[in-house]
Amino acid sequence: MASTQTSHDHATQVPTAATVDLKLEVVVLPVTDVDRAKRFYESLGWRLDADFASGDSWRVVQFTPPGSPCSIHVGKGLTTAAPGSFQNLYLVVADIEAARGELVARGVDVSEVFHHAGFGGPRVPGRDPEGHSYGTYATFRDPDGNGWLLQEIKTRLPGRGLSNSDVATLTEFLREAETRHGDYGPSAPKHHWSEWYAAYIVAREQGRTPDEAAKDGAYHVERAHR
Repeated sequence: MASTQTSHDHATQVPTAATVDLKLEVVVLPVTDVDRAKRFYESLGWRLDADFASGDSWRVVQFTPPGSPCSIHVGKGLTTAAPGSFQNLYLVVADIEAARGELVARGVDVSEVFHHAGFGGPRVPGRDPEGHSYGTYATFRDPDGNGWLLQEIKTRLPGRGLSNSDVATLTEFLREAETRHGDYGPSAPKHHWSEWYAAYIVAREQGRTPDEAAKDGAYHVERAHR
């Protein structure tokens, strides 16, 4: 009986697909001209993380969109997919007009904002008439024709977007925030800590430095208590 119980306990502790975090890290885009693709994604203001090559047959260039936990790869010898064959790569934004305006200012050919007439329905010009999250879009393409889709989300469905960090990383961010908040707290408005901590952790998840994250925390508190 004892050995059976031990075996059972061990079995229940083995992670399953339902409990192990599976975080989408990179999407590989098929392109014909790596340098042209690199110039395009640099022009968007995306962070250039790496550019590695091995001889003339293999190269990988990694970019990360601002605020995204997932990156993209363009390069040579990475995929057999046809260049330009990837479509509707979602970029979630909180303000689609601002996001579209920034891309246009960077010289990108972005569609006008549109919504769909019902699920699976045709495109209709303009924003979702009821202002629903997930319902307003704009599109653009890279030089090879890979298609990107801006989607405006102001309020997420339950269970989505709460944190991109694992427990260890989030614990470290909270410890950082606790330490840095001690310098800021005495001069801050009353009942401000939740806005400051939230802004700090989000900024760290987005790759900003601790100093930058602390400034973000102060900015969000000041905005919330104007």
